[in-house]
Amino acid sequence: MYQRSIEDPAGFWDEISKQFFWKSPPTGEFLQYNFDCNKGPISIKWMDGAQTNICYNALDRNIDRGMGDKIAFYWEGNNPNDQGSITFKKLLEEVCKFSNVLKKIGIKKGDRIAIYMPMILELIVAMLACARIGAVHSIIFAGYSSDSLAGRILDAKCHIVITADGVWRGAKLLNVKKIVDDAVDICTKSSHEVRTCVVVRHLSPSEEDVSNLKHDENTEPPASRPSLKLKINWHDGRDVWWHDIMTGQSPECEAEWMMAEDPLFMLYTSGSTGKPKGVLHTVAGYMLYSATTFKFVFDYHPGEVYWCTADVGWITGHTYTCYGPLNNGATGIIFEGVPFFPDAGRFWAIIEKYKVAKFYTAPTAIRALMKYDDSFVTKYDRSTLKVLGTVGEPINPEAWLWYYNVVGNKQCAIVDTFWQTETGGHVITPLPGATTTKPGSATFPFFGVVPVILDEEGREITEPNKEGYLVFKQPWPGIMRTVYGNHERFETTYFKKFPGYYCTGDGGKKDSDGYIWVTGRIDDMVNVSGHLLSTAEIESALVEHHKVAEAAVVSHPHKIKGECTYCFVTLKEGETFSEELGSELKTKVRTKIGPFAMPDFVQNAPSLPKTRSGKIMRRILRKIAVGDRDVGDITTLADETVIESLFNLRPDDA
Repeated sequence: MYQRSIEDPAGFWDEISKQFFWKSPPTGEFLQYNFDCNKGPISIKWMDGAQTNICYNALDRNIDRGMGDKIAFYWEGNNPNDQGSITFKKLLEEVCKFSNVLKKIGIKKGDRIAIYMPMILELIVAMLACARIGAVHSIIFAGYSSDSLAGRILDAKCHIVITADGVWRGAKLLNVKKIVDDAVDICTKSSHEVRTCVVVRHLSPSEEDVSNLKHDENTEPPASRPSLKLKINWHDGRDVWWHDIMTGQSPECEAEWMMAEDPLFMLYTSGSTGKPKGVLHTVAGYMLYSATTFKFVFDYHPGEVYWCTADVGWITGHTYTCYGPLNNGATGIIFEGVPFFPDAGRFWAIIEKYKVAKFYTAPTAIRALMKYDDSFVTKYDRSTLKVLGTVGEPINPEAWLWYYNVVGNKQCAIVDTFWQTETGGHVITPLPGATTTKPGSATFPFFGVVPVILDEEGREITEPNKEGYLVFKQPWPGIMRTVYGNHERFETTYFKKFPGYYCTGDGGKKDSDGYIWVTGRIDDMVNVSGHLLSTAEIESALVEHHKVAEAAVVSHPHKIKGECTYCFVTLKEGETFSEELGSELKTKVRTKIGPFAMPDFVQNAPSLPKTRSGKIMRRILRKIAVGDRDVGDITTLADETVIESLFNLRPDDA
């Protein structure tokens, strides 16, 4: 299958496309593309001219196949007593009702809609409703700050935001609505109007103090929770309750037939310049690829319960919580909580409760759970498990083996999947039962993917175990098509360094057996707990502090998170570095970007190692961060004495 997929990609994917519903077939070539910017604009088109709708395929098509009463999703709340479920038929009704809501408030095909929500069923309803009527959803992880949210609303020019009042995350009650309010205020100051904010009442009325509001006091809470009041500000004329606006809506709404290359969604990912990029995916190719990777990588069989722990605010949640499973008619789980609440056995309790067969989580979670006694795992029945997946970052062999031996009881296949927001789905991954695995290696490419390792000059590296740039030679259906509103940035970021190849920004190597080992980022990015962070974005937040003149951020190994950020800050003349200032700066980044971006280390740097032209030598800073005095060639440095000074100022706990 793999050989055919790379030699005859059009024929291979044409055959797979027959599993789906098409209103009309392609009118031109099945695949047209150009990966070489020297030959013209970068372009990728799959099934050009065909018409379909991904929501119709995910719901209507499966209901027509007799799955109407099948559970589409179980919902597991933060509190183990909070639970729910929704069938394919009921999900379609809710999606149609919300599609009609969107139409009622003036949303048309091509309009962008911002979604900032916790992991609740309404999040799935909202994104599928967008897809049903041809609106482009832009989901922002509900852990981003108001600044980050505002930047994404402004870039996409969203006039509608869908959110919730609040959410329990572990023992913390978070005011989601306030973050949205603050973001909308920022947008208003930038002369952009958010006309409507649809708010899901996720908390019970007893948990809220709602000002300037007429509301239904009889709204049922999801379940009993600790008594705590959350201040909810209401803006008449802009804010509407989800349950109010859904009342009386028809449970029927015809799907908008979309062209294959029409936009489906945009998802922002950090850029090395600091400004997030709106990665744009299109309807048909993404549908084919998300469904096919799900089916093969998790070896999905009808009747199995599948659970991806990722938040839908990330690409993993888009592809492997929502679209991939639904297009295979699978039953999934939406989990609102965290792995350690109420204790470190929560994941395994859920696996036992729902008899999960296929489980997909991040190496960060696995490493964090390894710290606890194995009894937190072994006291639960995990005998239904068949495949265990990992996503977001390379998994270290120690964590891989714990996952295999303890969680899987040596009975499960491990799929260590490499992919990106930009790829839409898995690009390097084992296939369970078909691939002999090596702990720490993502193994081999998926169908249609042709990986190559290049050196700095763009020459293919053929000798084993020599690291280079991981690139891809030809497109697969799920690859992104552009950066929203900035095709030039798309070309520059991914195609200009090595014309003719898509450049991942990751390093990699092949061993003597041809297995691919992804070695991590080789651009100015850091992968923290599977979240890709831009060092430039963190530096920008640091220099906003009135005492900071300059900042440089590099990655640093972390036992749990894989990588964390290590910040070097140069203060303005006359200012003194202190532990208190370090804490202030960490909080500054947390507030500006989000809690997951907060640095682990902030070091005083009276000067930074720079070349004579003024370029900061981050290679040297990475060595200093880990205390490695073998800093390599320093002949181009303007002042070599800076290095010893920085080594002497390293924090004791680094």
